[in-house]
Amino acid sequence: MVKIYIPKYEDLWFRERLLSDSDTMSYNNAWGGTIDFPESKWQRWYNYWIEKPDGKRLYRYLIDENNNFVGEIAYHLDEIENKYLANVIIYSKYRGNGYGRDGLKLLCCLAKNNGLRSLYDSIALDNSAIKIFLDCGFTEVYRTKDIVMLKKDLE
Repeated sequence: MVKIYIPKYEDLWFRERLLSDSDTMSYNNAWGGTIDFPESKWQRWYNYWIEKPDGKRLYRYLIDENNNFVGEIAYHLDEIENKYLANVIIYSKYRGNGYGRDGLKLLCCLAKNNGLRSLYDSIALDNSAIKIFLDCGFTEVYRTKDIVMLKKDLE
C-alpha cells in the first residue's frame, strides 16, 4: 500500500534523484530523458508547486509502508489546452509493486476532492503506463504517431 506525502523543502533531494535517474526517466527519452533539478532550482519550484499552487496544480510524494519515497504524483492546469494533466512517476527500483496504479488512483481522488471534473495525460505510445491508466478508468481521446491522449471523468 502506498500513501501520499506533502514534501518539505529539504525532501526535494528525492525529486532531484528521481528526475536524474536514467532508468526512471526512460519513458521521457523522446523528449530529452533525464531532467536537471539542482538545488539552485528548488526554492522557486517549491514556492510554485507546494506553497502557492493557486488551485492550478498539486504535487505529492508517494511513500511505501516503510516510509520510503517511491515516486511522485501531480497534476497541473495546461492553460493553453485548458485541461488538467496528470503525472505519475515511480522510481525505477520500486516499479512492479503496484505503486503506479495506487498512486494514480490517489491522484484521481485528490483531483476530484479538489473540484476537478476530469484529468488527462498524454503518454508515449511505447510507454507501458498506458495500460495502468486504462485499467484505472481513463479512456482514449485521440492518438498521434507519438502519443495517446487519455482522459478520465471524475464526476
